[in-house]
Amino acid sequence: MHLLIAAAGSGSRMGADRNKLLLNVAGKTVLEWTLKAAFDSKTITWIGIIGQPKDKNSICSIFDDSSKSVEWINGGLTRQQSVQMGLAALPNDAKYVLIHDGARCLVRSCVFDEISKIVSKGQAVIAASQVTDTIKKVDKDGEIIESPPRSHLWSAQTPQGFPVDKLKHAHSEAIAKGWNVTDDASLFERLGLPVKIFDAGPSNIKVTTPFDLVIAESLLSTSQD
Repeated sequence: MHLLIAAAGSGSRMGADRNKLLLNVAGKTVLEWTLKAAFDSKTITWIGIIGQPKDKNSICSIFDDSSKSVEWINGGLTRQQSVQMGLAALPNDAKYVLIHDGARCLVRSCVFDEISKIVSKGQAVIAASQVTDTIKKVDKDGEIIESPPRSHLWSAQTPQGFPVDKLKHAHSEAIAKGWNVTDDASLFERLGLPVKIFDAGPSNIKVTTPFDLVIAESLLSTSQD
């Protein structure tokens, strides 16, 4: 299975002076934890890391001694552009691909494997967790319009798995029609293509804020005890 890791994040919301994936958490960088799960996966055989050129040396030093094939890919100005560049860099024999945010460093290797099994059957699938809070939809003035039934609400995560040809087509449509989305599953939704949910649990958070870093530190430290 081929895996693309989006690693072009900044440290703005983290209040950091560097790419948040290079911040330390429980003795390793955020990206090292993400890569550890990918390296431990039984199904991942090729990994492409999509990042900004200024971070290339720092990031490449992390996987210098990897036993799996890992390649650096220059990213774009947005996540969507970066994924497009990652897709263009896939080996010619890639039929299926997983897309994962490098900032989701709490992902478990078994999640990569389960997503791989599902997508290998030709089904697009995303990791997600069921919403437990009551969600409020509000208008432009901040007044509540409705409370959607949470039994039908899921929080989208990564990895997300897709047949390569369909995902490339979806990104081509996005370019042609000027679509801007925050995850690849949204492109499938706009094209009316089915996407399956895989329950990865609530711990698969994206490290974005200092609070997230504290949570990740606690959970990763505990897992090593």
